[in-house]
Amino acid sequence: MKTDTFFNEVETPAVLLDETRLMGNLRAMQGLADRHGVALRPHAKTHKSLEIGRRQIELGASGITVATVDEALVFLGGGFRSITIARPVVSSSKWDRLLSATKDRSAEVRVVTDSKEGIRVAGERAAAHGLAVGMFLKIDVGLHRCGLLPEDPHIGQLAGMIHDHRDLEFRGILSHAGHVYASKSQLDASGVAESERRTMVAVRDALVADGLPVPEVSVGATPAVLATEGFEGITEIRPGNYVFLDLLPVRVGVAELSDVALSVLATVISKNEGYFVTDAGSKTLTSDTGVHGMTGNQGFGLAYPASGFLDSNREMIVEKVSEEHGMVGRNGFDLSIGSKIRVVPVHSCPVANLARSYVVLTPDGIESWPVDAAGGSR
Repeated sequence: MKTDTFFNEVETPAVLLDETRLMGNLRAMQGLADRHGVALRPHAKTHKSLEIGRRQIELGASGITVATVDEALVFLGGGFRSITIARPVVSSSKWDRLLSATKDRSAEVRVVTDSKEGIRVAGERAAAHGLAVGMFLKIDVGLHRCGLLPEDPHIGQLAGMIHDHRDLEFRGILSHAGHVYASKSQLDASGVAESERRTMVAVRDALVADGLPVPEVSVGATPAVLATEGFEGITEIRPGNYVFLDLLPVRVGVAELSDVALSVLATVISKNEGYFVTDAGSKTLTSDTGVHGMTGNQGFGLAYPASGFLDSNREMIVEKVSEEHGMVGRNGFDLSIGSKIRVVPVHSCPVANLARSYVVLTPDGIESWPVDAAGGSR
């Protein structure tokens, strides 16, 4: 495919997917899981795509993970039969929507919790719908977002509440080492991964010692998974970002720019002494310069002339964004008005969420895939 001709025909801003790189990333992660004997349950909040999710399942994924009830409903409607919601659900109305859809499709849903309130609501709604619901206890391994600290004396009590409930099934413990994105090297990320593993195994062993079975020990976060040296005691991994990758795992040192499957195509619509101004602003690239408050020095993305994508000698930084404008530092270059540039975003997940479709570059041409669960935040 002659990409120069293709790019001239694509209206911008557009979110591009390189199918060859995407499939390489999917196969590599499934291969890693298979080699280590752990289940792969990818986090679909990254891509929000039924097409990509189906490819993950076809390659061997045991199911998918989502962040919200709305995302779960999209994938249930798309025929997915085993879904973990990795954010606590404490609203009765959300449980009712979820369980109604689950019952209609004979699917399995598993949801995390870290509180008595969450267990109570889940149990009440499961009983009302006549369904058994799988639940994980969320363990805080260092991000300090949701979850119980490993030394929390209530872990055993809460696990027992789930285990003893007639309408709930205790599936095990689950963590997300999101703080791994602050790592400065692959070695640092490996240390975070090993600390997470040791912590989760210790929590599991304490529960087992108290007579509670712990069928699953589930961990996530792409950089930690890619940097890990072993998964002893872990049963499941839930990376999400690996499908596309972006500047965050590249900065950590667990991926290369050439592995990144998602980019944004934009047009230079104006220019001045300091900047090329493009039509890809925060409504496309987002205003995200990192995750969990962790920022780098790559602005809102690395930009290249479309005909020189990933050429380090032609690299520029998207230094500023407003809603509909991106300001790319000229870095001594000159581009004409109407030129196309490609941007590797800092964080691909919110870029995908803002899009309504992907323009997919395949070996045979181009395709359009919908972002089926875009914007689903409830």
